Amino acid sequence: MEFITTQQWDEDLWLKTKDIYNVAFGEHATKPEKIIRNMFARGYSALHVLIENDEVLAMALTGSMPNSSVLLLDYLAVRKKLRGHGIGKDFFDYIKAWAQLQPHYKQILLEVECDDIPENYARIHFWKKCGFHLLDDYKHCYKWGPQHYMAMVLYLKEKPRTPLKGEDCLKCMASFHKASYKLS
Repeated sequence: MEFITTQQWDEDLWLKTKDIYNVAFGEHATKPEKIIRNMFARGYSALHVLIENDEVLAMALTGSMPNSSVLLLDYLAVRKKLRGHGIGKDFFDYIKAWAQLQPHYKQILLEVECDDIPENYARIHFWKKCGFHLLDDYKHCYKWGPQHYMAMVLYLKEKPRTPLKGEDCLKCMASFHKASYKLS
């Protein structure tokens, strides 16, 4: 197995990856490809993949605004037939190690669906196993969907003296999404 991270658009790699992305997140939760391409062109994104025998087993899109100390975990998915075997945790550990090698990142943020259904509890449990923790009870609902989200953080360096607030972290994520959708 090989882990690959690229911060440049790679057409061949994306063609091997996009089916995992589309199956895992569905038509309404994925960013259109032209937006993802634009994110790469503007230096906002990185694509991480786990590949074996020329087949992508897992993928993630991370992002960051210029001069930010925060790495945003935008999407992470494992090929459906391989889920539940520890690949997701191992893959995230690779992303975490990559982020720790980048001197400017101090934490990784993600937003997790938190409506009262078993799938969301399972996602939160997975992220806790990866070292994330919920910041507080603040929940946010985007205008394009009915789901509620909460912020989770994993500190790469020391924990800040002033605790992060879920609302501020979700505003950071919203700013990233808004910037992502701005076409040059």
